[in-house]
Amino acid sequence: MAPDKNRATAAAILPLVGGPDNITSIAHCMTRLRIGLRDRSLVQDEALKAVPAVMGVVDDETYQIVLGPGTVARVTPEFEALVAEHRSPTPPTSPPPTPTPSHSVTAEELADRGAALKEARKARNATPVKLFLRRVANIFVPLIPALIGCGIIAGLGGVLANTGWLPAVVPALAAMASGFMSLIAVFVGYNTAKEFGGTPILGGAVAAVIVFPGVAKIDAFGQHLSPGQGGVLGALAAAYLAVRVERLCRKWVPEAVDALVTPTVTVLVSGLVTLFGLMFVAGEVSAAIGSSATWLLANGGALAGLVLGGLFLPLVMLGLHQALIPIHTTLIEQNGYTVLLPILAMAGAGQVGAAIAVYCRLPHNRSLRTTIKSALPAGFLGVGEPLIYGVSLPLGRPFVTACVGGAAGGAFVGLFNQLGVAFGSTAIGPSGWALFPLLDGKSGMGPTLAIYAGGLAVGYLAGFAATYFFGFTGPMLTDLNTDPVPTSATPTTDPDKEPALA
Repeated sequence: MAPDKNRATAAAILPLVGGPDNITSIAHCMTRLRIGLRDRSLVQDEALKAVPAVMGVVDDETYQIVLGPGTVARVTPEFEALVAEHRSPTPPTSPPPTPTPSHSVTAEELADRGAALKEARKARNATPVKLFLRRVANIFVPLIPALIGCGIIAGLGGVLANTGWLPAVVPALAAMASGFMSLIAVFVGYNTAKEFGGTPILGGAVAAVIVFPGVAKIDAFGQHLSPGQGGVLGALAAAYLAVRVERLCRKWVPEAVDALVTPTVTVLVSGLVTLFGLMFVAGEVSAAIGSSATWLLANGGALAGLVLGGLFLPLVMLGLHQALIPIHTTLIEQNGYTVLLPILAMAGAGQVGAAIAVYCRLPHNRSLRTTIKSALPAGFLGVGEPLIYGVSLPLGRPFVTACVGGAAGGAFVGLFNQLGVAFGSTAIGPSGWALFPLLDGKSGMGPTLAIYAGGLAVGYLAGFAATYFFGFTGPMLTDLNTDPVPTSATPTTDPDKEPALA
């Protein structure tokens, strides 16, 4: 997408979310533009979905516009610039209502159901545990682009090493791929302090103790510490402790000496607790996570894959999948890849298969078929939100049968892991076909790629078959297999303009 098109997309979105004065915060994750809103009623959901670059919307703690990886990173700065450029000096406390444009609303019943389900999920997710998991996710999500880039470079270096090509380049690629991972604890500490309201650089400073080579000279619990012991979990705990210590200091230390005393006490107290407690405890927890994942897939891979692949979509809907992010990162630190992600990616395959079955079963519903045609390219590349919120979840049964497809694909991948072909992803974030460049394993790239491709195929087929034969009741087919759009109406989504993005 060219820079002018990125700005055009941002300019198209801005008035549909109530204009610059309705925006309180702007951020983006891997695929979504996340904005805080003063007045949710000013957002024009259907018009937003009709913007060519928009793949879908999610109404959560922040309003989330799905643009896809790559695109979201380019549109967000343009959006921020437009908001800053056009924001009023003093934003009105009660902005005047923006009239909703007149347009054809397709699949109205499904849209209503989808909106109701989103509202119900939003209410369920507003629990202390789930809000905490979101904050943990906010710590790790900004690290994903570096994990992806370094993971692909590591894979390229492995290919060159195995083929003997460009031997002088291999060490350079290894350095680029490993540099970030060797210091990831520092970035986790920085983001943790930022997320929980502390001084980010102090969080990074305390977490840096974990990766400092000199810790090998320190005895704790009767053994020498190892640089990196405790990994990202230790960094998260250390930085969170630093935030608590810093807050206490800000409360009790006199203002005249705050600039000297608070940083010193924060790093000193948090650093000592990290060295003589947290590193050991976090190291034991990290080791337990790694050994448990290895044992689980080695001894019950097929069953474990079936459960993980089948339950991942519901976990996403409940917001509990965010608890897996530190686990993925820990496994990548320990082994170079996470064995869980290829299995969890099968949930997306089941979703794609289910959507294709819906397309085949409802030949007369032009509106829904248009939505599916627009969202399928993104679904194949691992972006499932448009299919989940626009198709399977509002329909109900197809969401369950999509989970069946994910379970079948997960069981397939887990079975081969149980048979000794262990592999995983060197980064988190991508899924579907986009995961191929990040795969790595001990049995070589040939078997690894073949098994992952086989799992996707099984997920597609099982999701399709389960949905085609069991995804609809007779009354559902009668109600849905009609064309809700008059022949002269213009569809709100143009499939030819929808980008095929991850």
